[in-house]
Amino acid sequence: EASDGAGLSATSWTGAAGGGPADGEAPNLEAYVADRLSLHEHLAEQLALACPDPRHRIIGQSIIDAIDESGYLRESLCEIAARLEADMAEAEHILATIQTFDPSGVGARDLAECLAIQLKERDRYDPAMQAFVANLPLVARRDFAQLAKLCGVDDEDIADMAAELRRLEPKPGRAFGGAPIQPLVADVIVRAAADGAWHVELNADALPRVLVNHSYAAQVSAVATGPADKSFISSCLQNANWLTKSLEQRARTILRVASEIVRLQDAFLTHGVEHLRPLNLRTVADAIGMHESTVSRVTSNKYMMTPRGVFELKYFFSASIATTSGAAAHSAEAVRFRIKQMIDRETPDAILSDDAIVERLKASDIEIARRTVAKYRDSLRIPSSVDRRRAKLAQARMTTH
Repeated sequence: EASDGAGLSATSWTGAAGGGPADGEAPNLEAYVADRLSLHEHLAEQLALACPDPRHRIIGQSIIDAIDESGYLRESLCEIAARLEADMAEAEHILATIQTFDPSGVGARDLAECLAIQLKERDRYDPAMQAFVANLPLVARRDFAQLAKLCGVDDEDIADMAAELRRLEPKPGRAFGGAPIQPLVADVIVRAAADGAWHVELNADALPRVLVNHSYAAQVSAVATGPADKSFISSCLQNANWLTKSLEQRARTILRVASEIVRLQDAFLTHGVEHLRPLNLRTVADAIGMHESTVSRVTSNKYMMTPRGVFELKYFFSASIATTSGAAAHSAEAVRFRIKQMIDRETPDAILSDDAIVERLKASDIEIARRTVAKYRDSLRIPSSVDRRRAKLAQARMTTH
């Protein structure tokens, strides 16, 4: 019996999900029918396009995982940011990005925000409508006279606003069926050990389970009459044994790759998303003595449950930025985070140009070109220094009046 430290065993696997029925069980044909795209899958596809930064995708995926079947964010954004040790302003920025996704209104924290998102997309969120949405209890009571006073409009406008609100979708997620969203099932589980190390194990419930029914094979073989029948039965049995061994080997490969990722991303698990280190497939492949394409395959659509949440394995791979001193490189995501922090702290009389950001990063032992700073700034949807200066001056004038 083949076994390893994770408790894997070809003969201990049961069921027929991947290899036909066992011991008289009827095949479960429903298991072969692909479900239609879920709300979470639909949002994840949009996230991959909107957030090329792996660190942002980690935060974004954690937000998406907390969205319920109606399309509402049901976990506090503060709790999500704290779990990842991410900057709250950055988490707000990524949530705002998700709130631009289809279906309109998704990612809202309450009904008022859900309606506001949809109205903004229709360019109908003017001051009167803002006041209307801010007083939904009055709308529910149909106290239109009080609403007209608060919104500064007449009764006819209030009736039009109420009609417009009725055309909005209060539960954006129900377009995807409204069934309870199934939680992600992690393929790998990471726990903190008592000695401060990380314990990495495969999730037995997520493994494909195949059982070779040797007793049935023996019965069929015993009644086989000719050489062709015996050869056919022998071939089938060999294929079945090969399948179970292949699945066991694949499980071991997933465990080895995941263990190496955990070893290399220890700082992220310990200190948070800012400490996600640069990592590529080749680094992991070389460390465990496997081909890069093998690592790529086993990290695709495989998930790891950690104390900081459930993440797809491929999210742990990111580009690197060199240091001026030759020390360990910084991940591109950590550098983006620093750039955003610098810009968030700007004042109207001290706006940082891209060149100034380059110099500040160099002082922090980060070697980066000006064009790369500009590219990262654009990916964060941050305007140029000229546009930021104008915006901050305009904001300052509005504050003083």
